Amino acid sequence: MTALERRLEVALDVTREAGALAMRMRPPPGAPLATLKSAQNWLTEADTAVERFISERMLAAFPEDGFQGEELGHGRGGTLRWIVDPIDGTANYARGAPRFCVSLGLIEDRTPLVGVLVAPALNEVFAARRGGGATLNGTPIHVADTTEISRATIECGWSPRRDNIDFLGLVSSVMDLGATMRSGGSGAMGLADVAAGRLDAYVELHINLWDVAAGLSILSEAGAFVSDFLGEDSAADGNRILASTPGIVTALQAAVGM
Repeated sequence: MTALERRLEVALDVTREAGALAMRMRPPPGAPLATLKSAQNWLTEADTAVERFISERMLAAFPEDGFQGEELGHGRGGTLRWIVDPIDGTANYARGAPRFCVSLGLIEDRTPLVGVLVAPALNEVFAARRGGGATLNGTPIHVADTTEISRATIECGWSPRRDNIDFLGLVSSVMDLGATMRSGGSGAMGLADVAAGRLDAYVELHINLWDVAAGLSILSEAGAFVSDFLGEDSAADGNRILASTPGIVTALQAAVGM
C-alpha cells in the first residue's frame, strides 16, 4: 500500500465516524437553530466537536501532516495538509434536511491529493485519490456526458461575501443559456454531484477552501473541468470556482466570465 493509499484508507474511516458523530449530535426537530456567525453562516455544537475529532484522529495517524479546519483554524503545518469542513450545509443540518456532509481533503502545495466526503443522512460516501479514480459508495463515478448547455442542470452557489446583485447576475447568465438552475445549500455536495453526473456544473463567485478541498480531488478524478482554485494566492481566503462536465464548459465560461 502506498502512502497516499494509506491516507485515503484512514481518511475514509475517520470521516465515516465523524459523520456518525454528527448524526448523534444533530438537534431534534423544533430545537432552536444554530448560532449565526454571519449572514447565513451557521454554527452548531457538532461543527466544533466533529472538527476536533477529525483533527485528533489525523494527528495520531499522520503526525507529520498539517491540518486546517473551518472552525478551529490552521492548527498544524506540514508539506501535506488536511483541510476539513466538519459540516457543510449547516443550515440544512440544523433544520433536519438531509443535504449536508463532512468534507476532508488533502493537498500538497497547490495540488489536491485525496478527497473524502461523507453525507451521513443520505448514506453516501464519495472518495478519490490522485491517479486512483473517484467513487461513490465504492462504485466508480464520472461526470455527465452532456454537450448541449440548453439541456444542462447547473447549481449556482450563493455567498454573503459577494453582493446580491452579482449573484443575481450569475443566475441570469446561466438561465439565459437555457440551463436549469438550482441551489442546494451545500457547496461541497454540489461539487460532488457534478463528479457523479447528477449536475452538469457548479459555479460560485466566492467559496472557501474547506468547502472545496475534498471536492477538488473527487472532481479531477471523475473527469471534470475545474477552474484553478488553488492557483491564486487568494485561495486561502476563498476564491471563485467553476466545476463542469467538459462538454459544456466553453459556453459556460463565456457566459459567466470564469
